[in-house]
Amino acid sequence: MIGNAVAACPDDLWHDRTRRPEFWYTVFHTLFFLDLYLSGKLEGFAPPAPFTLSELDPAGVLPERPYTKSELLPYLRHCREKRRTVIDALTAEKSAEPAAAPRGAVESVASPGIGHGARLGFAGMRAADPSPSRQASSKRCHLPRRSESPLLEEQA
Repeated sequence: MIGNAVAACPDDLWHDRTRRPEFWYTVFHTLFFLDLYLSGKLEGFAPPAPFTLSELDPAGVLPERPYTKSELLPYLRHCREKRRTVIDALTAEKSAEPAAAPRGAVESVASPGIGHGARLGFAGMRAADPSPSRQASSKRCHLPRRSESPLLEEQA
């Protein structure tokens, strides 16, 4: 879903500095914390370049510049590959253990990023389709098919 939201997000919404949080930042924040949580611990965690650990700064400092779609889509692929690795390594015993955020991650920020992915789809699709029926209803959201999303290499 997040890949569809990125692919369908119009450039003017992606770069709209008046929205809070900014669309690109919501995507980055979601991917950063997905990557961190898939790592299982804060110690030794490092996101791929050009991203840094500044997202964990308790002061809430934003990255120096907006990240582009062409930077965030490879990060999405990185997270998908990491997810496959984590799932492939699961045993019955590991899967029965309670899940927890990496130690130190929750204390570093006000809210974890996983939940933001849900609103990405609606915000991006609504802005991409200005028709009155799409704007009037928050219950309808067009997600492009893979054939309509040249930026997406896969759906996982």
